[in-house]
Amino acid sequence: MEQIRNFCIIAHIDHGKSTLADRFLELTQTIEQRKMKDQVLDQMELEREKGITIKMQPVRMRYSHRPLMAADNKPIAADEYRRKSVLNQRQSAEVEYILNLIDTPGHVDFSYEVSRALAAVEGAILLVDATKGVQAQTLANLNLARKQGLVIIPAINKIDSPLARTVEVTKEVAKLLLVPENEIFCISAKEGTGVEELLQAVIAKIPAPLGAKDGPLRALIFDSLYDSFRGIVAYVRVVDGKVAVNEKISFIATEATGSVKEVGCFVPNEVAKEILQTGEIGYVATGMKETQQVRIGDTITTKAQSTSLREISRRETNSKFPNIEPLTGYQTPKPMVFASLYPQDIDEFDALKAALSQLKLNDPSFSFEQESKEALGRGFRCGFLGVLHSEIIAERIQREFAIEIVISRPSVEFEVTTQKGQLSVKTPTDWPDKEKVLLIKEPWARLEVILPRDFFSSVSQLMLASNGILVGVEDLGEERLLATFEISFRQVIADLYDKLKSVSQGMASMDYEILALRSADLVKLEIWTAGENQDALAVIVPRKDAYKEGKAIVEKLKNILPPQLFEVALQAVVEGRILARETLKAQRRDVTGALYGGDVTRKKKLLERQKKGKKELKGKGRVTIPSKVFLELFRA
Repeated sequence: MEQIRNFCIIAHIDHGKSTLADRFLELTQTIEQRKMKDQVLDQMELEREKGITIKMQPVRMRYSHRPLMAADNKPIAADEYRRKSVLNQRQSAEVEYILNLIDTPGHVDFSYEVSRALAAVEGAILLVDATKGVQAQTLANLNLARKQGLVIIPAINKIDSPLARTVEVTKEVAKLLLVPENEIFCISAKEGTGVEELLQAVIAKIPAPLGAKDGPLRALIFDSLYDSFRGIVAYVRVVDGKVAVNEKISFIATEATGSVKEVGCFVPNEVAKEILQTGEIGYVATGMKETQQVRIGDTITTKAQSTSLREISRRETNSKFPNIEPLTGYQTPKPMVFASLYPQDIDEFDALKAALSQLKLNDPSFSFEQESKEALGRGFRCGFLGVLHSEIIAERIQREFAIEIVISRPSVEFEVTTQKGQLSVKTPTDWPDKEKVLLIKEPWARLEVILPRDFFSSVSQLMLASNGILVGVEDLGEERLLATFEISFRQVIADLYDKLKSVSQGMASMDYEILALRSADLVKLEIWTAGENQDALAVIVPRKDAYKEGKAIVEKLKNILPPQLFEVALQAVVEGRILARETLKAQRRDVTGALYGGDVTRKKKLLERQKKGKKELKGKGRVTIPSKVFLELFRA
């Protein structure tokens, strides 16, 4: 255990985490040079296309090192040896270390991935881009690491860039962490400059894991996935004891039991071993097929030692079974963005349900429940942490499971009070149409925006236009400000991020924290086609914006809805009042095309018959909206 170091890399999006991980893999020769590629730990095709890390990825590295020792036999980090004089230095014998690295995402929508990775390690490298400085998600991830009590090693990346502001950013990070500037590493992950010294500092500064090697097994599940042959594969950090192949195991929270089919580590592909011991990070193939039996955050123990939660509550103190205390896991995050997913082919409903179950297995922040709509059939109401999270889930369903889906417009959860009591409204389908609404509350968010001083005015105007409230401004130095706003979360999930990047010329970054519910004047905007309410197209909007939103929807619907054989009225309706209307003209069939001459009355007779038929259709005809129209409309 003295030679094990567990750590992760945390940073804002696009600050070079995956590139630094590549250099570590090269330096430790974990991957052969001929097999190396950029962002090797970003194993999903979607991650490479978008240039972001979506899923955390663990990897085990072996690194032989001769640590410098002080007179008290404590190792000295390479940076300390280089930067200051240390008395009575000597070099010890070469030691091989096992370095377990977890590469983490940087986008705010995947902060739960970061929190789970932090719970499995003892230290973290805080990476900051020398061209951009401290960003909003830098602060958020740093706060998560501090709450876990981790050792923080700061590093400034991209010092080779012509736009690098290394000196200024170093001062900024030193002020943020309250550490001397000479304790901050300046590196280039792209060129490899300073990377080996940073890796040696990980060995010297991050403590070895603690745990009872001979005690009962306790392993924390921090991730999992489904394998059709091995069942559910749990990614674990072994805190106490050991786990071996063919051993009987139990899960304390779910009280499920199973037998270990395989254990191993990540290099970065899975490599089987005979045993995982205290302090190690690896995987356990459980052979279990029911996804609800293995939860992220649960504790694995051996079957002989396990005691169910019910038994613990009623057993006597002198029970022959020891009390296996569950490890501190994670609070499952509450989804804040909701959208409906429907298969374009109704025969793929069961396949979609299985796909969602597998995705939830390694993403507990995602939730779903079955629902149905007349226009779309059976589908699922899904909960996400953010809009990007919903887009990624939808993309993975289509790519990994080959299921074409329709996804509704994202919405937040409202609290609606009627004469009969309170109810939760996650989608417009839940809106109480037949009851008088007394009070509506919606979630608000505290928004932290880091931006150059020159753009403060334009960003403030954007927030004011979105009904945001300025709470405070803090000077970060070097012409940069930290502005805090309070704003409706409904505005955040719309297109606020894109607007922020636009008004700040890409220089601003933001992070948010959910606040309490606040009252709002909202209404359900219904869309009617040919006099029929299309509930699947309804949205919840502020009363003052109802006309603008309704007008935009019916205008777009007019352009994308296929022509019908009769004239179709497209209407935006609020509380029984028509706010906006567009008319889809009837498709005209050339009924006179087969005529080759003769009296003109023959043509008039056919045209009159056609006109009469269209009039009858207008009175009783129904419009069936294709699923692709929903998709186009929701992408607006």
